[in-house]
Amino acid sequence: MTQDHSFNHSDWSPDELRRALEAASVALWSWHVDSDDLLMDSHGYTLWGVTKAEPLTFERLSDKIHPADRDRVRAAFAATRAVVGPYETDFRIIVGSDVRWISARGRGSDAGIKDRKMTGIFLDVTGRKNAEESHELLAGEMSHRVKNLLAIAAGLTQITSRSSDSVQTMTQQLTSRLTALGRAHDLVRPLPNGQGNAALLGDIFTVLLAPYDDEGAFAGRIRVAVPRLGVGETAATGLALVIHELATNAMKYGALSVAEGTLDVSGTISGDAVEIQWSERGGPDVVKPDGPGGYGSKLLHRTLAGHLGGTLEYDWSKDGLLVKLHIDGGRLSS
Repeated sequence: MTQDHSFNHSDWSPDELRRALEAASVALWSWHVDSDDLLMDSHGYTLWGVTKAEPLTFERLSDKIHPADRDRVRAAFAATRAVVGPYETDFRIIVGSDVRWISARGRGSDAGIKDRKMTGIFLDVTGRKNAEESHELLAGEMSHRVKNLLAIAAGLTQITSRSSDSVQTMTQQLTSRLTALGRAHDLVRPLPNGQGNAALLGDIFTVLLAPYDDEGAFAGRIRVAVPRLGVGETAATGLALVIHELATNAMKYGALSVAEGTLDVSGTISGDAVEIQWSERGGPDVVKPDGPGGYGSKLLHRTLAGHLGGTLEYDWSKDGLLVKLHIDGGRLSS
């Protein structure tokens, strides 16, 4: 004979049921659908932040419901008078300065309800809801970043194709620019409590310029000393392009094209603006280019104006090239 190990309600004592409910943070409620009287256990009063000083009704309790959810929840509870079977609805309540997510579960009005009373539970699902919102925000952010990168990649492809005289040159230039963008985006991480994304200004310069520094005897000829400022995703993208273009030019024609050359990047804050100085020393003789400049120069000016709300100044001194970047501080954190 097979022994039946299934449990019946009678197998559980009231004390055992109470401990199980407390462990699950479940609150019990009973609602009289005609008089609107509402009863809850002690955990329910704590969960909703109400006292037993006054008679409790659903209408009084609903004042705690978030204004954006209140009408929906009231309609859902009113509809249970005519709905047969179980139902469930999630909503927010406001307790002091806290916003909590509650899942209300019960049964609709049917012949099985005695004395026109309904019973159910309130379950605090704040943790689950916050996790779901975090996942949705992360998914939305990733989608946004991918779309931005694709748009920038398309623009870079057009610009690079115009300034290249061969497929090989275009491939090298485009790969380098896209790699710089990738490094910058690797630095941008979500901030806690939904405050956006940020990387440190100094980290962006250091990481992007690291491939241009030498090893061995000439290591450390690139020095970065900028204010400790946060850089947002949009600004990081533009800044990466600017740094890459300046470093590429320094490698081709400037201080980084010779072993003795050095590069100093410094910065100051003036009011709402950030000024970055790019100073090259020890390179070949500096020659100011004729004309308005090539596509690289146009890319620099366009990026600074569009992404960073800034301007670019060149000082073609004999000691070495000096570039001043004027950046809108507000744009830098965006």
